[in-house]
Amino acid sequence: MLSEKLSEEMLAKLSELYKMFADQTRIRILYVLLTHECCVSEISRELEMTQSAISHQLSTLKASKLVKSRRDGKTIYYSLDDEHVEMILSMGVEHIREMIE
Repeated sequence: MLSEKLSEEMLAKLSELYKMFADQTRIRILYVLLTHECCVSEISRELEMTQSAISHQLSTLKASKLVKSRRDGKTIYYSLDDEHVEMILSMGVEHIREMIE
């Protein structure tokens, strides 16, 4: 599959996907969501950031289909959209570890 020629549309989408991983705050949020779903206030406390900053990044991650949300009463809980997100993160960490060894 990787040897196939990609269309311009596919290349653009792939580039946009990887741009989502180019921000430390978004990576930190994704790592929090690796373990369990959380609401904005939980993520905010864990990362010691404002709820506004977390909400902004969650909106970006959700638009890119890296996180999903569910409502429980007035609270919205966020989680990773699917197992591919975890795989991308773990492969990136593995690659970095191999580089620094």
